[in-house]
Amino acid sequence: MKIAPRGIDGFLRKPGDEIAAVLIYGPDEGLARERAETLTRVIAGRTDDPFLVTEITPTDLKSDPARLLDEAASLAFGGGRRVVRLRGAGDGDAATLKAALEVLGAGAAPAPSLIVVEAGELSPRSRLRKLFEDDKAAAALPCYLDDGRTLEDLIADSLRKQKLRANTDALGWLVQHLGADRRVTRGELEKLSLYCAGRSEVTLDDCIAVIGDASATDLDQAVFAAAGGDLDILDTSLARAFRDGVNPITVIRAAMRHMQRLHQVTGAVAQGANMDGAIKTLKPPPFFKVADRFRAQARAWPPRQVEDALALLSDAELRCKTTGMPAELICSRAMMQIAVAGRRARRG
Repeated sequence: MKIAPRGIDGFLRKPGDEIAAVLIYGPDEGLARERAETLTRVIAGRTDDPFLVTEITPTDLKSDPARLLDEAASLAFGGGRRVVRLRGAGDGDAATLKAALEVLGAGAAPAPSLIVVEAGELSPRSRLRKLFEDDKAAAALPCYLDDGRTLEDLIADSLRKQKLRANTDALGWLVQHLGADRRVTRGELEKLSLYCAGRSEVTLDDCIAVIGDASATDLDQAVFAAAGGDLDILDTSLARAFRDGVNPITVIRAAMRHMQRLHQVTGAVAQGANMDGAIKTLKPPPFFKVADRFRAQARAWPPRQVEDALALLSDAELRCKTTGMPAELICSRAMMQIAVAGRRARRG
């Protein structure tokens, strides 16, 4: 059974007794881990009780394929349901999970345990994903990267719990620099909340002081290098960002946000607005260290080419999610294409 994104929160609160196994997958490993722990607490009451929660690995299954079913069929001491967690699963585990589902899903009563499977990003053709989407006793929950309104809501809600509110510039900056991993995002927001303790408002300066890090710098460098046509800098920055664990889709979306801001400015200038006035309408404004570079790019890029770049990036994100090709390769190729267009734009 495939759970739509809008139905995931409700499913986590009440997964249903008919569900014997849940697959939690996607590019946001932090969100997948958070949802797996939420589901574990709902079923077992806690995540650290060895009598109620058992963790196994794909390596364990390889050496003893029967262990998964043995653990899942074990009754909980004192009643209730147990949780069997399998982390780092892949298509190689599909056959073992299918055999377990055939046994656990055949009974009239709820299975003694709920199998919670965590996996990374899976293509639509993935055997593991297809197994869970097609089986009535199983459920598949995608975990996509926080972005746009979802990320804004997460930031606002996290700060609100600490009696804080981000002003417009701060919120815009946070949306640009967070979202690659739910667990990392929450950790950064916790640091920001501690830094701003005793106050009511979070400012842009607060965000820059607390959250700026090397991976964010590499990401910004890559985005500005692409739009500026700096192929060598782009290649180096992308390599460092990927080495630091930045998700390729995060890179693509950062580039899309940058091009959207360029589109807003170049579109306004094309309609007769003053360049400086158009830039001042951006929320948040360009960071002072890169303001001159942004202005130069806004002067160089024609609006039509910005639109072409946005279409290219949108297509790259779709291909990362659907083709099964290496996401880093798709991302790098798209960013290089943007850089070639940026070089042409810079030369006039």
